[in-house]
Amino acid sequence: MRFQTLFEARWIFLVLILLGALSLLLSFWLALFFVALIAYTFAFFRDPERTVPGEPDLVVAAADGVVVEIAEYEEGEVVREKMRRVAIFLSVFDVHTNRAPIDGRIIYREKHEGLCLDARNPECSEKNEAMTWAFENPRATLVVRQITGAIARRIVGWSQVGDRLEKGARFGMIRFGSRTEVYLPLSATILVKVGDRVAGGASPIARLS
Repeated sequence: MRFQTLFEARWIFLVLILLGALSLLLSFWLALFFVALIAYTFAFFRDPERTVPGEPDLVVAAADGVVVEIAEYEEGEVVREKMRRVAIFLSVFDVHTNRAPIDGRIIYREKHEGLCLDARNPECSEKNEAMTWAFENPRATLVVRQITGAIARRIVGWSQVGDRLEKGARFGMIRFGSRTEVYLPLSATILVKVGDRVAGGASPIARLS
């Protein structure tokens, strides 16, 4: 458990502990229910260390979860050209820390207000609340979007524009079920397929040309 990650759950833990204490006055089983919720919250905010592939041309997953989409899209916010989008769906049981897909400097970070559609809905990419990031190194500029879901309602950014991150380094998280997208150059070779389960910071998803 990392303190920074657990700190994001401070108010959740406080509310659950207070409710659990009060529930003891009413029912042992109700108190046990809140103990289970506290245990689940600890599990949700887990943040394990990962072994990051060292090859400089490998791009790693920016999040844990299942690849739900691989498609070409016009990236109109940062690079402003057609790119290949790899979308990862994070269930409420996945680690929700987001990690840098490449070594590089953060050149863009922008929050967007929006809806909270189910993160498995392709329309959520355009309509949901999101935060867009761009990572740049001499090989490429990659765009990453953190997108809220029907349950996830809070995007957390720990890094700032100008920060230099190593591949696999944590830059933020999304709380309680969501979607993370990585936009890659069309020249990149995709190493995953729809349905694959990936681990943020550890699973290669593409190789840069």
